Amino acid sequence: MTTPYTSGSSSIEPQTTTGDELTLGERLGNVTRDLSTLMRQEVALAKAEVSQSASKAGKGIGLLAGAAVAGFFVLMFLSISLWRALGNEIGFGWSALIVAVIWAIIAAILAVVGKKALDQVRGVPETTDSLGKIPNALKGQEEKNL
Repeated sequence: MTTPYTSGSSSIEPQTTTGDELTLGERLGNVTRDLSTLMRQEVALAKAEVSQSASKAGKGIGLLAGAAVAGFFVLMFLSISLWRALGNEIGFGWSALIVAVIWAIIAAILAVVGKKALDQVRGVPETTDSLGKIPNALKGQEEKNL
């Protein structure tokens, strides 16, 4: 079968196809369709994985929150016990002040360590860099995003 193709005023040689051969347009259409199907399937898989991971993470976060509440009560009752024990020896006013100062020191240490940990967070620099290169890579250029 012969299919002539003309573009503007110049004509291009006719393409001859048999039953087994596909034209360039048909092949490009097949590739585009397959790529689109692949992308839809990957997005569906990602959604399913995120949903499953979020469900497990939610359960874990709930359990950790419960443990944090229980830990708070343990620390509260240990603090009360220390206050009472010291109160019997030096008076309840001074013992309450000592327990409060101990907790203030612990809070200051935790705040400093936590701030240092947060200062080390840099986000996702590699992902940001690679995503920035995609538009030029699609155009056939390598390193134009500097």
